[in-house]
Formats: sequence, structure tokens, C-alpha cells
Amino acid sequence: MTTAQDLLFVAMDLPSTRSLERGDLSLALAGAELIDLLGLGAVTLDGEFVLPTGRSVAADPLLELAAAAVAPVADGETVEDWLWRRGRGLPDTYIAALEADGLLGREQRRRYLVLRTSRMVLRDSDGRRRAAHRWAADEPTLLALAAAIGISGPPPVPEPAPGPVATVVTAVRHAVDELAAERSRRSRRLDEANQTYVRRGF
Repeated sequence: MTTAQDLLFVAMDLPSTRSLERGDLSLALAGAELIDLLGLGAVTLDGEFVLPTGRSVAADPLLELAAAAVAPVADGETVEDWLWRRGRGLPDTYIAALEADGLLGREQRRRYLVLRTSRMVLRDSDGRRRAAHRWAADEPTLLALAAAIGISGPPPVPEPAPGPVATVVTAVRHAVDELAAERSRRSRRLDEANQTYVRRGF
């Protein structure tokens, strides 16, 4: 299992201190992939730039896709650029992989005697237990990524040691804050538009 998979397990298993936004999760999953690629030596950081090393990744199919998506050295790409580009639609990709592996299923529920509904639930698995173990062990990388999207364990949240991992975690936090600011601006513009409609009698 990978850090991104562990983060998704944690996100689905634990309560968040705020509504968990899909965009935030997308950024954090992309950050988790980048951290694993750094650990495997498939990429390196030159300051804020992500550079491929050419080393193959055979650890996980989704990590292989992530490694293949790294921009060529000639193009250059910052960590934040990577998060925004790679993160697009990433939760759906990981959820589909969990379903394909039989790690995610539908729980059937009955409402009002006649209606049946279902919701997606995690099934017990080695991967889910591994994620829970990393969380219980206060593993700094996992806890820092989770905290960036509003999922916090007992304080204080341990920080990754200074270095490439800490650079990625900082970039995730900055990108999540930027996304939150954009949501706030959109909400404010919508409120202002609604007030204008009210004043005009619409």
C-alpha cells in the first residue's frame, strides 16, 4: 500500500474537523504520491522543482502512472504545479481502484419500509489495518497530510523532518489554503449577487 492509499483510508474512516472538500483531498493525494515517488527515488526536488530521475517504479500501478506523469526535466514543474495538475480527479481514480480490488463495497440500508438505499463503505483489509496502524503510531507524514485537509489526531501533530517531504507537505497546505480562499471569494460573489437580486425585486 502507498501513502496516498493510506490517506484515503484515513479520510474515509475518521471524522474531519471540517467538511472534507474533494478538491482538498485531491491535492493531498497528489502530495502523498509525490512523497512516495521521492522515497522510491523516481523523482527528486531541485528547490521547488520536481525532476524525474528515470528510475522505474514497480511498487504500485497508480504510482507508476504518477511517475509517468512527471513533467520532463526540460519543461520544469514546481511542487504546487504538480499538485494542481496531478490532483485533478485523483480521488475518483483511487476509489475506483479500491472498488476493483474489492476493498470498497456498498452497505444496504432500508428506509421507510419500502425504499432501499446504499452507501460506499470500506471493507476490512490488510491495507485498512495498515493505515490505522500508521495513524495510531503518529507517523509524521500521514498525520501532516491529513491535518492539511482537516483530519487531525491528538495534538500536537508531528511535523516531518526538514527536507523534501516537508517541502511537499508545505506545498499541500499552501494549495489547500489557496483553494479555500477561492471558495470564499466565490461564495462572497454569490452572496453579493443574491443581495443585488433582492434589491431589484427578483
